[in-house]
Amino acid sequence: MSSVRRFYDDLAADYHRIFQDWDTSMAAQARVLDALVGACLGAGPHRVLDGACGIGTQAIGLARRGHRVVGTDLSPRAAARAGTEAAARGAVLPAAAADLRALPFGSATFDAAICADDSLAHLLTPGDLSAALTGLRRVLRDDGLLLLTVRDYEEARRTRPTAPPPQLSTDADGRETITIQLWHWHDDGERYDLRHIQLTGQGDERRVRERRTTYWALTQRQLTSFALDAGFTEVTWHAPDSTGFYQPVLTARRGSGQPADPAATARAQR
Repeated sequence: MSSVRRFYDDLAADYHRIFQDWDTSMAAQARVLDALVGACLGAGPHRVLDGACGIGTQAIGLARRGHRVVGTDLSPRAAARAGTEAAARGAVLPAAAADLRALPFGSATFDAAICADDSLAHLLTPGDLSAALTGLRRVLRDDGLLLLTVRDYEEARRTRPTAPPPQLSTDADGRETITIQLWHWHDDGERYDLRHIQLTGQGDERRVRERRTTYWALTQRQLTSFALDAGFTEVTWHAPDSTGFYQPVLTARRGSGQPADPAATARAQR
């Protein structure tokens, strides 16, 4: 995971440039996630872990809506920025670097755990994905809520796109950023290498940054299987047209039984 950490350490200062308006996106995403948490757990505030908080896109919004949020991220730079950005907006967000596969919290610490923005797709093996989901289950109270958001990879697995549409954002001072993604698919048809390119500036004065990482294009069927094997129940998928969130959202409850043998997750790859 060292390459993933380097990717997000390098992106941390520029991550907000992916969004046309980061604060607006934070507020919109928090509304959706807060509604899902409330529908499943009742009125808050709730103890929430954002296990892949990045620079705080979901965590800050939820904290501003009154939840007691703790953020962790594999990238120390991203986690540090999340805490700083939260404080600048009047929110409390303890944030620290941590690996999803080894979360530094006691059992049953949280009411809900969130892992958004396709973060789980950086876990490239069944063993790593199982370890992360089992760890998330461990830190949830009985009947606690898991929320995952991921890309909809069903069509991508069939068509193997090489370049999603570029994104354009503009800072308050008029400085533009163009974000380009180039995907190189592995022979297995499931994983791809990402070249993430950002051009920031105006006219001929543009700064170019390129970062690279790898994703596992997990289908909803695969993630459902992994979640069930990790001991979650009531696994439900919420489509963007029903929630207003920009990615499909999985919700599941912490079951009371013991997780399945991790080897059982092999069926998710068939």
